[in-house]
Amino acid sequence: MLRLVALLISIILQLIAAIFALRLMRVTKYRASWVLISLGFLLMAIKRSIKLIQFLQDDFSFYLTMADDWLGVAISFLFTAGVFLIGEIFYALKRAEIERSRSEKRLLNAIIQTEEKERKRFAKDLHDGLGPLLSTVKMSISALINMVTEKTSSDILKNANMVNDEAITSIKEISNNLSPHVLTNFGFVSALKNFTHKINQAKSIQINIESNIENERFDHNTEIILYRATCELINNTLKHAKANTVTIKISKHLRTLTIQYHDNGIGFSPENKIEEQYIGMGLSNISSRIKSINGVFILNSFPHEGLSALIKVRLN
Repeated sequence: MLRLVALLISIILQLIAAIFALRLMRVTKYRASWVLISLGFLLMAIKRSIKLIQFLQDDFSFYLTMADDWLGVAISFLFTAGVFLIGEIFYALKRAEIERSRSEKRLLNAIIQTEEKERKRFAKDLHDGLGPLLSTVKMSISALINMVTEKTSSDILKNANMVNDEAITSIKEISNNLSPHVLTNFGFVSALKNFTHKINQAKSIQINIESNIENERFDHNTEIILYRATCELINNTLKHAKANTVTIKISKHLRTLTIQYHDNGIGFSPENKIEEQYIGMGLSNISSRIKSINGVFILNSFPHEGLSALIKVRLN
């Protein structure tokens, strides 16, 4: 009785396996490996059915025994061939994953390049459009200052001239921040030093940069992404960390460029949802951009222990 139950259970399970395998053939696009394995499951159910017939009828005739034996041979062949060919499915999945990753990188690079083009266009429009207009205003005000003799009117014009000078300076700074000419002409480290020099002049925080590459140039896309990522880390420190010191170490060894970033601010807990609202998106953007140039971005921070970040990029 127990053998009958075991035979019935095995037949039912093998039929279920065969049905699911046959249904998955469409998903696998009827690849030969999966078709062979599906047929193997089906033949296994038939083989067990022959065993059931032999058990119920107590018939162990030559033909049934031979059919059972040859079904075993056929099943072994189908499974062997199927397993041998199934690597094709895994290779196809791997190729699809690689192509998906490449497509994501191409898309992100296209977005970054478009963004940089728009930054350059906007910076050029500011510099070439508003700049000359404000310079013309400055010339007119300067001419009026020389013509006006009344002290009150002269003071008003001098004040207007000073405000105009500040506007011209602001436009130059905004234009340079949008598309730093130093980055294009002299490279990542020089542009970063130029960016931090302006911050250090305010005396509210000291940013120290140590580097062994100085004027060495890299792929333009890599320089842009590293510059934007490091500036984003600095901006997060300025906005949220309440730090007074930032240390940035930039080093190149063989074909690997490493950026170590550390501030002595209040830090944060990665699990803190409030902090995620403020800096989570910025850090996520840094991570995705660094990945697009085959790099890694690692962040460590704990409350009252500051923030440390590591960027490593494999250079072409």
